[in-house]
Amino acid sequence: MPRRRFQRGRLIQRGKNPKWVAMFWEDVLQPTFHRSRRTVTLGSCKTMSRRAAYAALQPYLDAVNVVPVSAPPRRVGKTFTDVVQEWREQIAVNLKPSTVRAAESHLSQHISKRLGSFFLQEMNVRTLQAFVTSTAATGVTRKTLENILQTVFSILRTARSFGNAVPPVKRADLMLPREEARPDIRFMSAAEVGQIITRAKEPYATMFAVLGMTGCRAGEMLGLKTGDLDFNRKVIYIRRSVDSRTKQEQSTKTKSSTGEVPMPAALEKRLRAYLKDRYRENPNRYLFANRNDNTYSVGKVTEYGLWPVQDALGIPHTGTHAFRHAAASEMLEDGAPLTVVQRQLRHGDAKTTLQKYGHVVGDSQRRAINTLAEKIERGAFELESTVELESSAA
Repeated sequence: MPRRRFQRGRLIQRGKNPKWVAMFWEDVLQPTFHRSRRTVTLGSCKTMSRRAAYAALQPYLDAVNVVPVSAPPRRVGKTFTDVVQEWREQIAVNLKPSTVRAAESHLSQHISKRLGSFFLQEMNVRTLQAFVTSTAATGVTRKTLENILQTVFSILRTARSFGNAVPPVKRADLMLPREEARPDIRFMSAAEVGQIITRAKEPYATMFAVLGMTGCRAGEMLGLKTGDLDFNRKVIYIRRSVDSRTKQEQSTKTKSSTGEVPMPAALEKRLRAYLKDRYRENPNRYLFANRNDNTYSVGKVTEYGLWPVQDALGIPHTGTHAFRHAAASEMLEDGAPLTVVQRQLRHGDAKTTLQKYGHVVGDSQRRAINTLAEKIERGAFELESTVELESSAA
């Protein structure tokens, strides 16, 4: 049984580029309780004051200061590990392979070792908040933590739907660490995309043309079949995706991702030429099939099709998703309405488009801010002129 301790923690500055580092003690059960010193990097001293650093440290201290003073009562019923197994047997088998892989990674790396032994009655706000705090202390990003919580709540919903009593905890009840500064997103310009298409060999050149001129996802591009090309209506139907690891067909990322996208004239010309001269016949009628009549993998397209061309052109390496970023960026910069870009990317909500691709400074935004700056400069100039006139008159 751990002893109650109230800690205020300790802050120090560390490193050549000083960062706030917090230290505190935590009781760990292995198999009896012993004290372990924890250190957590909170942020740069340049952007975070000591007061802000203590505020960032507070959730960690809350987790260790609320240790119960006596052994908890004996619980009965199912543990979280029990319902994880039920989730695997009844729910996971019906999900996309990529979704299951992500969930299993969350379970093995973070969830099972911290929540597996808890009974369902103990899965309350305090338990889950302590889980959030301890997981954040391992250095995972906020986005990763949100994905981990999504897996936790998915399993708890399964337990509740199967008739188990689970405390009514919602995602909004939990306090996550503040969002860190996002790294710069590497995306290509339309000119770079054009250069890559020109220098790439087939079938990669046509693959990159589809990606760059429609903004579809790589898995959706690899899942295209000849029947998905409608040259009469000038559209491409997005009906399926290909799993990046297993190369098996699966549904699109979301329901809104299924739909049709316009086929521009330049892409139509390339597709017609590809079907005439480069298309490889295969039983499943995939638009892009390898010598074994299977679809390509995203990793192989990137490694053997994209990176060698980027090296030759002096363009930093990117993934295939950079083509989607390029399409969104160019459309936004050319003044396309947000709703139009949303429909082209097939996002269910315009907020998703804005959050993921709102890093573009378009011409209209530049004109607006330039106009603002000119007004400010004009006001300053007029004031200086007035002061000079008054000084001359005096």
